[in-house]
Amino acid sequence: MFLIDMFKKKTILPDVQTALRGREEEIPTAETHFVSGRPLKGPYPEGMKKGLLGMGCFWGAERLLWSIPGVYVTAAGYSGGLTPNPTYQETTTGLTGHAEVVLVVYDPAKVSFAMLLKTFFEEHDPTQGMRQGNDIGTTYRSAIYVYDDEQLREAEAARDVFQKALTAFNHGGQITTEIGMAGPLYFAEDYHQQYLAKNPDGYCGLRGTGVSCPIGR
Repeated sequence: MFLIDMFKKKTILPDVQTALRGREEEIPTAETHFVSGRPLKGPYPEGMKKGLLGMGCFWGAERLLWSIPGVYVTAAGYSGGLTPNPTYQETTTGLTGHAEVVLVVYDPAKVSFAMLLKTFFEEHDPTQGMRQGNDIGTTYRSAIYVYDDEQLREAEAARDVFQKALTAFNHGGQITTEIGMAGPLYFAEDYHQQYLAKNPDGYCGLRGTGVSCPIGR
């Protein structure tokens, strides 16, 4: 019974009464991207845009996203929750409310948000709720957090288009991706940043649906 209760707690988002308190000071992280050498927290060149994408474990998602031409820099972090400046250990309890996300800073003249969303929907399974494959818990939920109304409309439209594709392919699942305006982003600890560049044989965790997303062409 205890194990069942713990499982349930990790798959149910906390409220303000049950969330961990957190802290005022930021958790230390890397200053620059391990692969590109660019600053994780900026300043970014003029004209760059950004979004937050949650695809389960952020290790594999970040490697996938930094390899896209037109992406300026990526960073692993926590967003969508209640606890300020959480640690990784705190997020895994399910009591901070955060999802593991990747900050994607991109040049819209080289890659559109629609193309990033196409990769997002094709490369993980957005129908699994509070999990991704064997990774179970609220931190592994599918999420898109945006910074303007245009991105919001694009994300919602992409979700609807991919849902139709899943239905036509008889996938059977309903997309559970959380879509909303971005709140605070807390950068993950140094060792999480560009983890799979530092550990090429490390755990990735990405599992797509096998369905092509008919957007961004």
